[in-house]
Amino acid sequence: MTPVIRLTDVAVEFRRTTLLTEVNLSVEEGDCCAIVGPNGSGKTVLLKIMCGFLAPTRGTVSISPEYLSRRRTFPERFGIILDRPGFLAGQSGMDNLRALAAIRGVIGDDEIVAALDAVDLDPTLRQPVGRYSMGMKQKLALAQAIMEDQTVLILDEPFNALDEDSVEIVREVLSDRLEAGCTLVFTSHQQADLDALDPRLHRVADRTLTAA
Repeated sequence: MTPVIRLTDVAVEFRRTTLLTEVNLSVEEGDCCAIVGPNGSGKTVLLKIMCGFLAPTRGTVSISPEYLSRRRTFPERFGIILDRPGFLAGQSGMDNLRALAAIRGVIGDDEIVAALDAVDLDPTLRQPVGRYSMGMKQKLALAQAIMEDQTVLILDEPFNALDEDSVEIVREVLSDRLEAGCTLVFTSHQQADLDALDPRLHRVADRTLTAA
């Protein structure tokens, strides 16, 4: 079976500084993989490369043809959290997700409501996103990543800024997605999150990636 994502001898350089070198990684269908390492080690850069948002300086990035089409530059059915999501601050969470869903037009309000319910956000809340707490914004980002029933999730620090109850909710959401056959690649600094999801661990250190 063709891997969902394969990185072969990937290197990234920025302004003559080597960020990553000789990175090799194969993500299979249904895998749960965690990229771990200290701040600034290149974890987010790796996720951007996997999504096609950043091209490596050297090496190759392969995405399974199942997730590509002639009309799209980026993989289909990838749910992504990278950096801070660019939500419209003056609109509600529901209206933000409606606007995003309209880009592809494959889901309606029922699926959006279900995603918000799954992360414990009230779909009827009219409060603008600009007044959301950091934890609420994080849960809205996760709702966006799952609302179209995406089958590959690439999530940078999905537990960031969440309180204890919200962490448990997100762990349950991700566990359910894995049981349904989704592929998950994520980063986290918290050992409890790694223990809960039991991923294959890959550590970024000394500008390369190794099995941890």
